[in-house]
Amino acid sequence: MPLQFHRAVEDMEIWSASSDDYSFVISFQRPTDPGFRGRLGYVAAWRPLDQSWARSGVGSPFQSFAEATDACNSMLNYLRN
Repeated sequence: MPLQFHRAVEDMEIWSASSDDYSFVISFQRPTDPGFRGRLGYVAAWRPLDQSWARSGVGSPFQSFAEATDACNSMLNYLRN
């Protein structure tokens, strides 16, 4: 079953989703936004649910939200196998 992302922070472009064992976050970053650094695009990260956030990137930046969600779903399939 694919991950179902929802907006995690109302006024920011941050979405989250989780499976039974892993949590995923996608954010949209602009080099000029406060708090975000790097190149323009969608950035995805994951972690096991039983650990504190140790950032593990899925790949970045992605051109679209759909590309980022596809990458997260691919990573979830990889982690499960």
